[in-house]
Amino acid sequence: MTDSQQTTGSQAPPAEAPPQAAPPEETSRFDEVSTEGMFSGGPLAVLARLGSLRVFLVLALIWIIFQTQNGNFLSAFNLTNLVLQIAAVGMISIGVTLILLLGEIDLSVGAVSGLCAAIMAVLSVKHGWGPIPAMLAALVVGLLIGVVNGFFVTQFGIPSFVVTLAGLLAWQGALLRVLGDTGTINITNPTILGLTGTFYGDVFSWVLAALVIAAYAASGFMERLRRTRAGLAPPPMTRFLIRWVAVAVGTIAAVAVLTSDRGVPLAGLILVGFCALFVFITERIVWGRHLFAVGGNDEAARRAGIPVRRLRMTVFALASMFAAAGGILGASRLQAVNQSSGASDLLLLAIAGPVIAGTSLFGGRGSVWGALLGALVIGSISNGMDLLGLQSADKFMITGGVLLIAVVIDALIRNERQRAGARR
Repeated sequence: MTDSQQTTGSQAPPAEAPPQAAPPEETSRFDEVSTEGMFSGGPLAVLARLGSLRVFLVLALIWIIFQTQNGNFLSAFNLTNLVLQIAAVGMISIGVTLILLLGEIDLSVGAVSGLCAAIMAVLSVKHGWGPIPAMLAALVVGLLIGVVNGFFVTQFGIPSFVVTLAGLLAWQGALLRVLGDTGTINITNPTILGLTGTFYGDVFSWVLAALVIAAYAASGFMERLRRTRAGLAPPPMTRFLIRWVAVAVGTIAAVAVLTSDRGVPLAGLILVGFCALFVFITERIVWGRHLFAVGGNDEAARRAGIPVRRLRMTVFALASMFAAAGGILGASRLQAVNQSSGASDLLLLAIAGPVIAGTSLFGGRGSVWGALLGALVIGSISNGMDLLGLQSADKFMITGGVLLIAVVIDALIRNERQRAGARR
């Protein structure tokens, strides 16, 4: 009813229509079964309550299965290789997680990682640039590509799926153009190779482990103090202590295993460091709260005064820059860049990891830690299949099946939360 209709008092109210029988509700068989059977205290409700703990349970199950099939899977040598293998995918997944939290998708991150790695290699090998300027140039190119993606999405309202699909094709062509006739460029610079070839010994590793455990404890107590000063109830101390013990045990176990082989790899520290940084940004900074708000409800966020367009531009720029960083780490590990860099299953793995770790494809739910946990899960599956000598066809089918299961669970949990909210 319009305002003019509300203010017109002289008009008689319209006659009420005679009551009619309400039409029968059209409820599908799926809705009946899913609402009453699967969700009401069922296994999916349990999974929803477990949160990130279900990722660790899945990871433990994967490790047990592959260890029973091949006794070398949990060896220190293979676990160190696993950290190196997931570093590049994990870096790309950080940007993908930010995109997913926004409720968007970026299909060009694999091609962008290959193109930026090629730019770094060409500048370093063919043009004699130093390693730091060459890597910075690659990161800047990735940032600019993300700005282009965000521009078309925000200014023209084109779905991000279409924009980044076009980018997937365009940046693959740019990769071929940058590499030229050689096709492959071998990287020999020790600084670039050191990104994945540097390992830290016992003293540095254990000191770092102690600092990580102490920093987590300090952040927890600071959070409790901040909430108390604001007049809010602090989180239960028992929950914090359980998480702190889990972090301490996991950190000590990881350092013990890695130092028994070559040491703690620099690439793993880079990945964990950026994950921790963006967990802080997304959970403690206003920008992060805006990110979740836009991903949860775009229109409501816009009406609340959040600069939605600028936020989208920033997230797309960050996603492509992280893709460039992942490409640099991948080139460092392989010691070369070629025409297949950024191709194959890299895009699938970068997107599958966060989704498997609980980041919603519908936006507004998840954590940047999902990039690390998801990369660890999907990397463990890939590493285990390599140890078992499975064919490429089997690897693709198994990885695709795992991704599909994760997406289905995510969709069902989201539907259950919506129904629970409606019932309240």
